[in-house]
Amino acid sequence: MNNEQLKSNLLSSKHWLRLLFMILFALLLQVVSFIMGALVILQFLFSLITGQDNINLRKFGSSLSTYIYQTLKFLTYNSEEKPFPFSDWPAPEVAEVVAEDEVVIVESTSETVVVDTVVVDDADKPDAEPKV
Repeated sequence: MNNEQLKSNLLSSKHWLRLLFMILFALLLQVVSFIMGALVILQFLFSLITGQDNINLRKFGSSLSTYIYQTLKFLTYNSEEKPFPFSDWPAPEVAEVVAEDEVVIVESTSETVVVDTVVVDDADKPDAEPKV
């Protein structure tokens, strides 16, 4: 690298603008980490009191963790796409328990939604009694 290229890089507004965005997203990441911690505690308390998790908290946790991932990708130069609020909020990807022996896996992206149902047979469980 010669001195002319170094000078050009140092005076480039593109790099300095990215630094401002990186500082902004690093601060947002700190706030979001606090929110995620509160969400974890709320989900635990909800589960403790009702005996099951809250689907709305689970969906929000899924989209919040995707947002954290997108932010970290931007901060580490693995993505040039700026996360929310400069792009859409990420859609949640959660597995929804429908019945005791059935799990519906829902994968959501901005383009498609894939739903797959998995039925668990009691005979596959090691402690299950044989069906007569």
